[in-house]
Parts: sequence; C-alpha cells; structure tokens
Amino acid sequence: MSGIKAHTLRIWELRYKILKPERTTTNIRYYNNTDLRRILNISILNKNGHKISSIADLNDAALVLEVEKYLSNYLKESNKIESLYLALIDLNEEKVENIINNSILNLGFENTIEKIVFPFLKHLGNMWQVGAISPAQEHYISNLIRQKLIVGIDKLALENNSHSKSYLFFLPNNELHEMGLLYLYYLAKSKGHKCVYLGQSVPLEDLISISRSIKPDYLVSIFTSRMPDSELDVFLKACEEGLPATQFLVSGRLLMDETEKIKIPSKRFNVFKDFPDFKKWL
Repeated sequence: MSGIKAHTLRIWELRYKILKPERTTTNIRYYNNTDLRRILNISILNKNGHKISSIADLNDAALVLEVEKYLSNYLKESNKIESLYLALIDLNEEKVENIINNSILNLGFENTIEKIVFPFLKHLGNMWQVGAISPAQEHYISNLIRQKLIVGIDKLALENNSHSKSYLFFLPNNELHEMGLLYLYYLAKSKGHKCVYLGQSVPLEDLISISRSIKPDYLVSIFTSRMPDSELDVFLKACEEGLPATQFLVSGRLLMDETEKIKIPSKRFNVFKDFPDFKKWL
C-alpha cells in the first residue's frame, strides 16, 4: 500500500528505528493500523524528496504536520492516492470528501477519476484479495466514490448534439462491479450522446428485449468477474444472434487476460482497453 519494499522497510527499522512492528510466536513481523498510518506518512515525505534519516527524527505529530504541506499539492497524484489510504484507515468520510472535492477543483473531474480514484481502487482491489483490508473497508470507500460519480453524472447538462449516437450501458447477469461502467456512462453523456443505463446484473433476455425496443447504436459493457467455462463465449454469441444490427463496445479483465482465450464472435464486437481508448469512440 505504501509502495515501499519489505526489504527497505526492514533496513529502515534496523537502521533508523522508524517502526517497531509486533511479531508472531514464530518471529514474523506484522503491522497494525498505527504502523500503516506512520509508514504511509513516511512514504509521502520520502517520495517528495525528504531523506529517511531526517524523517526518522520526527515524532508522529511533527510527521503529520510535515505531510499536510504536501497533501495540499493537488498536482501530484501519488500524494492524493496515499492520503485516500490514510482516510480509509480511519474511515474518515469528511477527509475522503475533501481529498476528492479539492482534486476535482484543481485537476478537473475526469483527471481526478482517471488519475487518482481508479488507480486507488485498482490497488485497493489487490489489497482486498490478499486480506490487507477488510471487505467492509472496501465497500465503504467504494460507495463514497460511487456517490461522487453519480453526482458528477447528475450535474451534466443535457446537450443537443446533431452528431450524437445512442448508447446502452449494462453489466451481464451476476456482474456487480459497476464503477467503471458508471464512469463510461459519464463520459458518453458528457459528449452529448443519448444514454440509457441499466446497471448491474442484467439478464440476457431483458437486455435483448430492451435493446430491440430502443435500438441503441452501441451496447457497452465491462466483464470483470470470472465465469464458468465458456459461459462468456455463449453470452457474447447469444448477444450477437439476438441483436444482429447492434455494435458492441466491450472491455474488462476477462477480455484482456490472454489466459482466458475468449472468442470474440464478430467484428461488431469492439474491445477497448481503457478510458482513453473508449473516448476515441465518442
């Protein structure tokens, strides 16, 4: 979470006494939230040019005061990402709000989401998988960020665009990771396109029925959660057959991972790798 290698931490512990981790009965180090908060603060100062020897002389109060000087620098994304970690440790909603709101003011909404929020969420997902944070912490911060995306979408003015296309956004059945899809919806709507958002876990028969009714130019989806063998291939093929006149814009880990070996049915399925790639379609 701090970006500091275990080997480096151990050297700093021995040479500068920056941390005093507890140990298991088998002599393995382990770190509590107080340790994590301190090492995140140390990481921020170190990345901003402070030598570890000078940082080690600071007590916790002085360390926090020094770090606050850098957290007001909204042009450096790594500072904001690490400050979000600090807010998460304390479940400090006000701090999360201030970090994101001030970043939006200084960097703009899209830069904040793409350069701070999503890199933070990606790393957070890795931490959750290895048990470094609890599911409750992950849900807590994800819901706060989801609210920000929805507020951003609600603030968009409805623009008349003579060149606008129609987009339908959905996630397949049992897919619940909608943060990325919400942001794609924001991007399309911000360009004046006509958008319909169906959201999480849409059954195939409902997707086909609604699509036949509104006839969107593009169906947009992200495939993240692992599916049973060949289920995604079957789903994509069914979409192709059920909606023969529709173009698809699709992305997600399942399509990007070469080990999955997903068969893209036809040229009507266009795979985009990231947000800038999606913007080219808009």
